[in-house]
Amino acid sequence: MHHSASSRKGRTGRPRSAETDFAILDATRAALVDLGWGRLTMGEVAARAGVAKTTLYRRWANKNELVVDAVAVLFDELELPDRGSLQSDIEGVVLQFGALLARPETKTALMAVVAESTADEALRERIRSAIVDRQKRLVLLGRSRAQARGELPPDGPGADGERAATRNMDLIFDVIAGAIVHRTLVSGEPVDAAWGRDFTALFLTGLAGLGDQA
Repeated sequence: MHHSASSRKGRTGRPRSAETDFAILDATRAALVDLGWGRLTMGEVAARAGVAKTTLYRRWANKNELVVDAVAVLFDELELPDRGSLQSDIEGVVLQFGALLARPETKTALMAVVAESTADEALRERIRSAIVDRQKRLVLLGRSRAQARGELPPDGPGADGERAATRNMDLIFDVIAGAIVHRTLVSGEPVDAAWGRDFTALFLTGLAGLGDQA
C-alpha cells in the first residue's frame, strides 16, 4: 500500500498502516472479552495482533487510550440513512445503536472504560472526544434532514440561535444514547422494533403519544 507523506507519523518517520491499526483494535476487543480489563495488557494485544509492543506504544500511550479507540471505531459504524421521516430515522438509528451495544465486544469494552473513567479525568475526556462528540454527527444529520422536510423549525438567527442548537443537539444525544445504554447495559433488555417504536413515540410526542401505540 502506498503511504503519502501526510500519513507518516512525524515522531518515527514510519508509515502508519490502517490495516495494522484495525488488526490491533480487533485484537484489543477480543482480548478484553476473553480476559477482562484487569488482565488485559499491551503485550497481550501485541501478541494477538502479531505486532511488536513498540508498534502499539507508537500509536497509544496506554491501554486506556487503546481500548477507547477500539470502542470508538465500532461506534463509527453507525449510519443514518434517510428513511423519509424523522420518526423512521430515529427508529432506525435506535435499532442500530441497540444492536451495536448488544455485541459482547462493545458491551465489555464500553463498560470497562466507563468504569475506569470514574477516577480518571483524562480517560473521561478521551471517551467524550473519541466516542460521544464524534457520534453527535448523527444528531446533526438527523436534525438537518428534519428541518429540510419541515418537520422541525430552523435554527434561530445569530449566536443565540447557534448556542440553542448546540444545547438541543447535546440534549437529543443524551436522551437517545442514555436510554439505549440503560436498556442494554443496565436493564439487560433488548432494543427491538417494538421498544424502538415506543421510545421514538415518547421522544417525539411525550407521554401522551404512548397512548396511541398498539
